[in-house]
Amino acid sequence: MSVTTAPATDRRWLGLAVIAAAQFMVIMDTSIIGVALPEMQRELGFTPENLSWVFNAYVVAFGGLLLLGGKVSDVFGARNVFVAGWLVLAAGSLVAAVAGNVEVELAGRAIQGAGAALIAPAALTLLMMLFGSEPRELTKALALYGAAAPAGGTAGVFLGGVITEYLSWPWLFAINIPIAVLIIALVPASMPGGRSAGSRRVDLVGAVTVTAGLAAVVYAVVQAPEVGWGAARTWWVLAAGVVLIGAFVAQQARGRDPLVRLGIFRAPDLAAANLAQLLLGAAWIPMWFFLNLYLQQVLGFTAFPSGAALLPMTLLIMVGMVVLAPRVLAVIGARSATVTGLALLAVGMGWLAMIDPDGSYAVDVLPASLVAALGMSLAFIPTLGTAISAAPPEEGGLASGIVNTSYQIGSALGLAVMTAIAAAAGADRLGDPAALTEGYSAAFVGAAVVAGVGALAAGALMRGNRS
Repeated sequence: MSVTTAPATDRRWLGLAVIAAAQFMVIMDTSIIGVALPEMQRELGFTPENLSWVFNAYVVAFGGLLLLGGKVSDVFGARNVFVAGWLVLAAGSLVAAVAGNVEVELAGRAIQGAGAALIAPAALTLLMMLFGSEPRELTKALALYGAAAPAGGTAGVFLGGVITEYLSWPWLFAINIPIAVLIIALVPASMPGGRSAGSRRVDLVGAVTVTAGLAAVVYAVVQAPEVGWGAARTWWVLAAGVVLIGAFVAQQARGRDPLVRLGIFRAPDLAAANLAQLLLGAAWIPMWFFLNLYLQQVLGFTAFPSGAALLPMTLLIMVGMVVLAPRVLAVIGARSATVTGLALLAVGMGWLAMIDPDGSYAVDVLPASLVAALGMSLAFIPTLGTAISAAPPEEGGLASGIVNTSYQIGSALGLAVMTAIAAAAGADRLGDPAALTEGYSAAFVGAAVVAGVGALAAGALMRGNRS
């Protein structure tokens, strides 16, 4: 069990604000570079083939190292790892901001992702330490934490446009440094201390193995649209990733101090909630990505109006997570709320698939995006809360790392697959609104299918219904 020194009750909400800010920043860093990519391509010499790695270098490092982040959070203390993560993120941001070539830029983005992989599970563990003893307040805290994710995603698009237009792209990364300093300064007054009384051994071999395996799988799927799904390179890298993940699982089953105690998945609903989070990320992130492309490349929005157009969706998610989701969860329980949310997300995606080359924001985008946003807000909180609370308290960091990994890997794989679907349907024909719309529509259909499968899986596999 963790030995904690909780801050005064009136400071817990300051702690939550710091934790939510961490979630906001971690997700914002995945999206803030989107509108700056053309300028970065010109100045740093990216080719069209490797430009996507400005995004992927962050996501692969983030998703691949989350399990290690969760484990070290349990071993060395969530507060210590939280601070260390911000130091790493600030260092990566500095490297990315001053980069003068492709290699240094990608290294900086990967370091940022590694920092985020320490921050995210530690933040969730700290949230459980602050609010875990009071279920009603825990639900509210998880709602505020969850609302920070979509807010960060949309703010990234919006701020990315503003900063790129009025400053320059290096400021997209430099802005993280003073924020990191401020958050680190607030930690002693707002966060509980303490660490696990268990073994301090960290399974570095397991960490390297699973990180390499996850990175290889994501790399294979991300690169497949460029090199071809039938290419030997795609399947060799994918096979290598699967073998490494299999070796990791075998090692964990017989290891003395495993990175992931496989028995944790016997906790009621933990595996089902993580599957729901994986499918939720695989459906939601492609929707946000292709909706932004539709606004800019078909409807003709520039970066600033495109970011502003996503604000109603973001506001609904925040209100839904903070106000609506806790009430729905209390009435119908986690399983029903998850099924309802994923089903609504599928409906919203299906509606978005009806977009038209001559469409309008008010008719083709706004109503469908609000339905999808409502679904996201209802599904995210119960699956996140179930995944974390199902684990023993001393493994809170591990559970946080697992659920974050599920969502991030689902996001990366979902975006890669939907990108391939969109390209095959015509989204690679820039300058042709009809072909682009056809491609984006196909991606929305694919995301709707993923959300629908998630609803069915949650209904069949999640056992608990009442919160």
